[in-house]
Amino acid sequence: MAEELGRIQRPPASQYDGRRKLLLVPLIYGPQADNPEGAAVLQNYWEQMQTQVDALESALGGLQHIYHESLTVGGDEGLEQLGAANQRSHGFIVGKTSSGAVLQPTEDMDVLLETLDLQRCMMIPLASTIVASKLQEWHSDSNRQRYEHIANQIDNTLGENETGLLLISERHQVQFPSDIEVFYVSPPALDEYRRWFQNWMDQQQAAAVAGRAASVDDGEEEDSEAADVESEAEQ
Repeated sequence: MAEELGRIQRPPASQYDGRRKLLLVPLIYGPQADNPEGAAVLQNYWEQMQTQVDALESALGGLQHIYHESLTVGGDEGLEQLGAANQRSHGFIVGKTSSGAVLQPTEDMDVLLETLDLQRCMMIPLASTIVASKLQEWHSDSNRQRYEHIANQIDNTLGENETGLLLISERHQVQFPSDIEVFYVSPPALDEYRRWFQNWMDQQQAAAVAGRAASVDDGEEEDSEAADVESEAEQ
């Protein structure tokens, strides 16, 4: 069972001598780059997360491997991909690799692309419940393959008495090998971000509902005006 770093004391390194360790970092993204409040909450999370990772890394005797969701290559090429896709992850991981940690390939390209395509397909309204059901089954199977591959990559590269770091979305379904001690990094700012994000989602939904209602009202007014014009024309 993963331990939440935000709620435990720093462990003595000797407690985990000879064991494989994995720091599990929830990877969160800001939905609105131009939202000052959201940007501040997100920045606070990244700062607290890095502080806690540094503390745990020091207590466990260093960091040897880094894994990041969506990366199908490691090393310099993987860093280049991160630089184009996620500046926060890139800056954080560059600092770790400069201290000796190795960025590993994490995902299988074909399975990842299949999963992403299926997610896009599932966003399209479908008339057939049979098609929707089969699409859901296909997506579930693709997801299973994806997370199995991530688990295997970690299992095959994380050696005895080594420590790894995985950055992945909170809703992941990776089943880690039983001999890996997993530390779930959970700074206070993570809960703060969850609350802010839920409030933001509620506001977006309320705005969407209000917009649809306004469109209906405008349509009714236009219909009424058109009816008046037709009535006048008939007279």
